Amino acid sequence: MLDLKILYEDNHIIVVVKPYNISVQEDETKDLDLLTKLKNFIKQRDNKPGNVFLGLVHRLDRPTGGVMVFAKTSKAAARLTKQLKEHSLNKKYLTVINGKPQQKFDKLTTYLKKDEKTNTVSIVPKLEKGSKEASLEYNVISSKKGLSLVEINLITGRSHQIRVQMSGQLNAPVFADFKYGDKTHKGNLALWAYKLTFNHPITKQTLVFVAEPDYNNSVFINFKNEIEKLIK
Repeated sequence: MLDLKILYEDNHIIVVVKPYNISVQEDETKDLDLLTKLKNFIKQRDNKPGNVFLGLVHRLDRPTGGVMVFAKTSKAAARLTKQLKEHSLNKKYLTVINGKPQQKFDKLTTYLKKDEKTNTVSIVPKLEKGSKEASLEYNVISSKKGLSLVEINLITGRSHQIRVQMSGQLNAPVFADFKYGDKTHKGNLALWAYKLTFNHPITKQTLVFVAEPDYNNSVFINFKNEIEKLIK
């Protein structure tokens, strides 16, 4: 039995809600990852012989939860990957950050570079070798008790991008993000991929999937009413 929420499935794609604190694919910890978990579930459910194909189209950080799409055929994987590169596969996030940005709405653009040895990302000059442009738009939904609920429209999908830009450009690290500046709060990282929009790789129909954050042991519970209004 799969202890994951499946939002949609057909012969070409499967859309699921990734829980907090599970890797999308196998990493150095060797913990059971989401991709393997889904493959095992499909293999057992459908009584499939041999290996199950499941294409990884996009990623979420291990501590981040939310909506993800996987491709069940190589054709679907190629077409979804093309949408991702062309920014027609759109991802929106909810995050709770420390403080309140001066601007309610703004676009942030910078250049990021990842250190693979430390698994950290930093803001660097444009011309630095290995730098990649990173852009997002943010909208402050609500602020209370020194925290702000923010909606993020992710334009590029760089590793740790939202976390680094919130901390480095707004000086407002994501709640419980010890790695990027929040040394005060503990708990689940307050970052959730709540909305995913893309065109079906075969039918071309525009599909929109939405999932509320997991409120268990999460600071998102403080903004539950605001989130429910946003998602309706």
